[in-house]
Amino acid sequence: MKFTKLESGKSVNNQEITAFRNEIDSDRYIYLMAGVHGDEIEGVHCLKELYSWLKEQSEEAIDLPLVVIPIVNVDGVQAGTRVNANGVDLNRNLPTASWDPNFEQDKYNPGKAPLSEPENQYLDKLFKEYPPAFILSIHSWKPIINYNGDCKDVAELLAKHNEYPIADDIGYPTPGSLGTYGSIDLKAPVLTFECPTVDTGITVEEVWQENEKGFKAILEEPILKRFL
Repeated sequence: MKFTKLESGKSVNNQEITAFRNEIDSDRYIYLMAGVHGDEIEGVHCLKELYSWLKEQSEEAIDLPLVVIPIVNVDGVQAGTRVNANGVDLNRNLPTASWDPNFEQDKYNPGKAPLSEPENQYLDKLFKEYPPAFILSIHSWKPIINYNGDCKDVAELLAKHNEYPIADDIGYPTPGSLGTYGSIDLKAPVLTFECPTVDTGITVEEVWQENEKGFKAILEEPILKRFL
């Protein structure tokens, strides 16, 4: 499968944010993304491996219009921080009705205003140019598959392969998050996939091996076609 590099974005520190799409044209696209939080290297590794595998597949085997964003928060990944170089949590900075300027912990800083950060401005530009039909955002925290919108069946398919719990609520408020913005404002269900973290003793490669079959299954099986 051939992927074309899209126009890049720029981070706070003027680093390149890359995005790619395959050659299947559509009115709406399946998004695969990671690195929204820069200290969540497990998800970044999983998407790197998944993207490498996709490039080896045929369009007939994976008949889906795809947009891949390997790392959203490139400054944060380089620095090993959850937040971007402005100290903003990109997953609290999106323009939802629930966006809230107040925060108690620095790691949840939502920024001065919705979409104040260049990383999210770029992300939103992509969403406008290539409207999402479904978004898979790979994070790491504790093993859980959080779904927003009508995609419980996708969460259940993944859970068959890794036995992670699934939930439509992460357990605490997430104003300005992609889960809310995608599912409500963009009408695109969002699956926030939380990997286990390396501080539990697992390696990033073991995280990938634990989830490889599930990630490949949702792309090989027809389950995502209903969103298009």
